[in-house]
Amino acid sequence: MGKIVRYITDDGSAFVIAADTTDVVARAEQIHKTSAVNTAALGRLMTAASMMGDMLKGKDDSITLRLNGGGPAGSIIAVSDSEGNVRGYVQNPVVEIPLNDAGKLDVKGTVGTNGYLFVMKDIGLNEPYVGQTQIVSGEIAEDITNYFATSEQTPSVCALGVLVNPDLTVAAAGGFIIQLLPGCPDEVIDKIEYSMQDIEPVTTMLSKGMSADDIANRALKNIKIDKLDESKIEYRCNCSKERVEAALISTGRESLTEMANSNESTSVECHFCDKIYTFTPDEIKKLL
Repeated sequence: MGKIVRYITDDGSAFVIAADTTDVVARAEQIHKTSAVNTAALGRLMTAASMMGDMLKGKDDSITLRLNGGGPAGSIIAVSDSEGNVRGYVQNPVVEIPLNDAGKLDVKGTVGTNGYLFVMKDIGLNEPYVGQTQIVSGEIAEDITNYFATSEQTPSVCALGVLVNPDLTVAAAGGFIIQLLPGCPDEVIDKIEYSMQDIEPVTTMLSKGMSADDIANRALKNIKIDKLDESKIEYRCNCSKERVEAALISTGRESLTEMANSNESTSVECHFCDKIYTFTPDEIKKLL
């Protein structure tokens, strides 16, 4: 299982949330059979969604991130509950493109930069909150930072990383988000900026055996911080036959009648976990 931790500075002026999502992203790769570059892209977005979900206040709250930059991956979606349990989906799971100029997986190339990051928060109101910001880099971490600055007016630092083995399994995945709270003094801001100057990539820190706690403390080094909480997280899909029935009903009477009269079973596959739900003509008639 993965792990998320949250810390706050002793003066309450900033906080950091850090996550080790290696097992979570590995599960996503096993389900979707993604190519290396799409494992990296999906894993980064899922890690961001998990941390942003953990930042929600209500027990039944959830957050959905959708990224579509016009690249070959198509739409990439990650959904998290308020405990950080997350699921994800990429429209085109297998994309093979050359490495970038730095010799690394070209996440920007598979995501694309001609599009938007959509953030939808379901926090128990009549309508969900929906934020939309233009993609600024396609590397995802910078796009999350831009979202916080533009849509929530919250100065933030976001770092995300996924390291994929040659056999396409996931070696390491994780990230952190630092946010300044109202009234954060210049002294703390200067220390955070100094800390970011020489911080190693998240996957490098994880590969060295650093935990989520270690990463949080490294991100805010030379600043006294107190631990708020920690939680275990996993790849979790909440699909069920009842939810699929509701989705079928939403297609309308004409569509259901056609299914019922076909004399063949209707199969529906969940995008997030690939589970298949099968309905006989008699079951479709009951839905009618």
